[in-house]
Amino acid sequence: MSFDYDLFVIGAGPGGLAAARQSAGYGARVLISERDQVGGTCVIHGCIPEKLMAYAASFSHVFEDADEYGWDKVSDRIDWHKFMTAKDRAIQHLNKLHIQHLQEAGVSLIYGETRFLDSHTLDVGGHQITANKILIAVGGEAVKPEIPGIEYAITTRQMFEIKQQPEHIAIIGSDQIAVKFAGSLNGLISKVTLIVPEDRILPGRDEDIRTTVQESMMKNGIQIFCNTVVEKIEKVQDSLLLSLLGNEQDSITVNTVLSAIGRVPNLSGLDLEKAGVQVKQGAIAVDEYSRTSQANIFAVGDCTNRPHWTPVAIATGRAFADTVFGNQPQTVNLECIPSALSSRPEAATVGLTEAKAREKFGESIRCYSQRFQPLFDTIAEPEQKTLIKLVVDSKSDRVLGAHMVGEYAAEIIQCLGLAIRTGITKKDFDATIGIHPSAAEEFFTLR
Repeated sequence: MSFDYDLFVIGAGPGGLAAARQSAGYGARVLISERDQVGGTCVIHGCIPEKLMAYAASFSHVFEDADEYGWDKVSDRIDWHKFMTAKDRAIQHLNKLHIQHLQEAGVSLIYGETRFLDSHTLDVGGHQITANKILIAVGGEAVKPEIPGIEYAITTRQMFEIKQQPEHIAIIGSDQIAVKFAGSLNGLISKVTLIVPEDRILPGRDEDIRTTVQESMMKNGIQIFCNTVVEKIEKVQDSLLLSLLGNEQDSITVNTVLSAIGRVPNLSGLDLEKAGVQVKQGAIAVDEYSRTSQANIFAVGDCTNRPHWTPVAIATGRAFADTVFGNQPQTVNLECIPSALSSRPEAATVGLTEAKAREKFGESIRCYSQRFQPLFDTIAEPEQKTLIKLVVDSKSDRVLGAHMVGEYAAEIIQCLGLAIRTGITKKDFDATIGIHPSAAEEFFTLR
């Protein structure tokens, strides 16, 4: 049977783009479809605009301390419209770059809603297209809690579309996305209330990270209600009244509510059952080679049950192309993936938390940690302590995890991730000479 294309990719996000370009490089005829903008959630509505907002927020903290360093005071208010316009311009530039890269790779692009008609046939806006292999890379979508009045809340995607800066925003959620927005909006001089159902923010992270970040955020003026849930949201004139159930207070009044409780695979409208693709617990089930229950259909990225990180989507997309079109079977090691909190304060982690390490290795676990004042604060007014931490198996001397709160945490931990993956020991850290003065050197002085 002849097909229109060797590969049809549904979704032009990081995973789909990486797979499409790499497959085309092997000589495959590739078509990729997108119903929004090329670049996916990460580029258009997620990681990139979040990072740009964090950059914008960082200026207020620098401005606060400028006079301590001999500079005159500057404005402490951001021009929201100007920032959003600059953000949109940067995103559109990246969007055009991705389209250009597809064209250079020889990948065809089509826009429209895509759904399966059978395991080899798809409908894109009324056009039927056949393909030998199909890759699903549709990503995820934000969800909202089922509470009365939740229609008044916006999602993280809508956060980057609002026309006016929130004066007082309530953020519902406790994971890294909720915490990132809380830190950034606080830096942009919005009043921020974070509503957390757990006893602390960032569930699942190392306990020292959770405590340090939360204490720093509260010191920076963020109001955090722990062990608290929103019972309902009511519109009262131009404000929103949130009824709360928890230990802090019964209600708060804000002008914006952001729901940031998580994301789920974006599978609606695909008609996966017509292609025989199995879904488990709301995600597409895949094997180690990204193959679904249908032999010719594959899936990568946030629509699967793998970790929802952009680099994971890219790595698995490339591995798919190498395996299917490059005749070089590749799998992706999903252990020891570094992650970061690009906000104020910045935090990052790689490997096992202390709790997970003790659960796995028991009493052999030894932790080395230090809190210290950043050099910047020796002149500026101290804002927060930097935290560094290593989790070590004393029997083998292997470093199992590294955690940090403080400036440049993401860049530092990312490099340590390579070392930890390759089996670095505590003795290796002790024998390494760092760069002085820097925060990173302190990892080599822990005793």
